[in-house]
Amino acid sequence: MRTIPIPVDTNRLTFTCVKQPRPRLINKDTGEIKTDKTGQVVYEVICSVEDTSGRIELVKVAVSGEPPITSGDEVIPVDLAGYVWEISGRWGISYRATAFTPARGVDGA
Repeated sequence: MRTIPIPVDTNRLTFTCVKQPRPRLINKDTGEIKTDKTGQVVYEVICSVEDTSGRIELVKVAVSGEPPITSGDEVIPVDLAGYVWEISGRWGISYRATAFTPARGVDGA
């Protein structure tokens, strides 16, 4: 199955970091950390995402390099995309952003 990125329009969504970003592990037993093609550490950012109707979901977003955010920050994922995956009859969507920026200071906040 070829993975094609699906762009996510974040303009009508509010993202809040709910847990301190941490390096993504490849193997929990050995502690091996995932890196991207350039050798940068891949971080996991867990966010609550609220739409304009008030519906909230938790999502885990991967990003290369340590993002300058912390738990509780309202954030903006840059170039957020979803990727559909399937393994042994199970499927889901994984998310990746090119960066995260704090939302403070945006629109006078």
